[in-house]
Amino acid sequence: MTRQLRYDEKVVIVTGAGNGLGRAHALAFSRLGARLLVNDLGVSANGAGASSSAADSVVAEIKALGGQAVANYDSVVEGEKIVASALDAFGTVDVLVNNAGILSDVSFQKMTADQWDAILRVHLTGSFRVTRAAWPVMRAKGYGRVIMTSSGAGIYGNFGQANYSAAKLGLYGFAKSLAIEGQSKGIYVNTIAPIAASRLTENVLPAELMGSLKPEYVTSLVTWLCHQDCVETSGLFEVGAGYVSKLRWERSRGHTFNVRRGMGPEDIQAQWSKITDFEQAEHPSSINDTFSVLLETVKSRRLGGNEFIDLDQATAAETIVPSSYDRRDLAVYALGIGAARDPLDASDLRFVYERAVDFAALPSYAVMPSSNAMLALIKEGKPLLKGLSYGLERVLHGEQYTEIRAPLPLGAEVTNCFRLKAAYDKDPHAVLVFSVVTTDQDGQDLAYNEIAAFVRGAGGWGGERGPSGDINVPPERDPDAIIEEKTDLNQALLYRLSGDWNPMHVDPAFASQFGFPRPILHGLCTYGYVARHVIKTFCDNDPGFFKSIRVRFAESVFPGETLVTRMWRESERRIVLEVRVKERDKVVIRNAAVGLFERALVHTRSQYK
Repeated sequence: MTRQLRYDEKVVIVTGAGNGLGRAHALAFSRLGARLLVNDLGVSANGAGASSSAADSVVAEIKALGGQAVANYDSVVEGEKIVASALDAFGTVDVLVNNAGILSDVSFQKMTADQWDAILRVHLTGSFRVTRAAWPVMRAKGYGRVIMTSSGAGIYGNFGQANYSAAKLGLYGFAKSLAIEGQSKGIYVNTIAPIAASRLTENVLPAELMGSLKPEYVTSLVTWLCHQDCVETSGLFEVGAGYVSKLRWERSRGHTFNVRRGMGPEDIQAQWSKITDFEQAEHPSSINDTFSVLLETVKSRRLGGNEFIDLDQATAAETIVPSSYDRRDLAVYALGIGAARDPLDASDLRFVYERAVDFAALPSYAVMPSSNAMLALIKEGKPLLKGLSYGLERVLHGEQYTEIRAPLPLGAEVTNCFRLKAAYDKDPHAVLVFSVVTTDQDGQDLAYNEIAAFVRGAGGWGGERGPSGDINVPPERDPDAIIEEKTDLNQALLYRLSGDWNPMHVDPAFASQFGFPRPILHGLCTYGYVARHVIKTFCDNDPGFFKSIRVRFAESVFPGETLVTRMWRESERRIVLEVRVKERDKVVIRNAAVGLFERALVHTRSQYK
């Protein structure tokens, strides 16, 4: 059998205890052994008149049941007199239930200042006065339990009850602060929002509901919250008709604006759906939860940005995207960058024929897993990194760097980790440099890529413009080697099978919107041609010597044009180069260099598909 929660020798003050909820509370505490101070001014529901009969009647009931109780007829606005009565009768106070209240419903349009003041005076000021008088007693003994009586009208609002709602929600704020101040002193403060049949609800609630709203159903919660075994504090509870629930504050995750670049009503409008989205709601429990959010926001505001680029978010973010490839992908890629065009030349078969005993990946393929992962995000409408909100139509591929960190498997499941390495303000445009590490399923780094994206119209936040000097400048002498190779008219259609679906390379109408007379060849396709030319010229067509490549894309190439790759060997392991289009005599790749390994990497792992 459950142990009964007793209040033997405890002293309890219940205000407004002459009727309804207050009466039920007083009788229940008495049955559990408490000594009662029964307070009731004896006014009507709207606060008119005064009488001692209500309090006297409840005291008589308690004494008839063998309990101890004294009556008090003072207004709660004179709370010190109520507490003094308890001290005179019993010498202490252990529990205070602030229950007294009146009601004066009237629409706000018709509400007078007196009607406003009367409600707040009884509910809010009255609870303050009684609690203020009892507080030193509880602090001195290191123990106390306090109840505030709020209402659904205070929590949710209600027509015709602006005064009542303000007072009732005010009580909750009052209780929250007292709970913080009292906890270390053993004083616990909670708030109830009861729905019960009483003088205040008899003309508000339907008759069929009133029968189920017995005050005793609320009292059970009160007698638990006030017991010495209960350590709940700062809580808000809805209770009535056998239903008990705890309420808490909820807030959306919201949106943090970078105030360094300005913030206006249009910015709020643009983020309104996010600001009001509760799908990933948080539940703050103290004011510190708010301050901590603000503090983190302030700490994170270092770099600035604009409507397209939030550098604070983007710099702190990373995106991990899985991708995979197999031998067929390697062969299709090799064909896409011009390998094996001459069927009588068997030297390129190792890159396109999957059954060749020396089948190998062209090392420039190391750019494809990360490139395809990035395109997959774009296709799904997701930003590459948190804080970036521009579209593909603003982006031009400016520079590319690829570094081989391990022999490329002939097929693998990989992950690609994107980060923002640098951001340069080329007002009105921007250049973002992304780093991407591609890792196999064993955690081995296979490749490292840097992608420099030129983002039109996304500059102007006042950041650094970035380095301005040229790198990888060819020496003033004739090239050590030149390879001239014509691309096919369908080269872009073939290359796009490796994953780059951008309509710019296939759709004439789409290309014309960006000022091109016809679809252009992928920059990374030209990139692959360059890598292949270096391998053929300086590595005896062995891809294992190829370590890295860096290029700057200077001009677009049209399928069918002839690429002329001019190469200068600066050292045993470094080749500087540039690429021109023969037909237009335009430099299309410049400031480019390839690094070579001293010894060729050899792929020996057989666990890959």
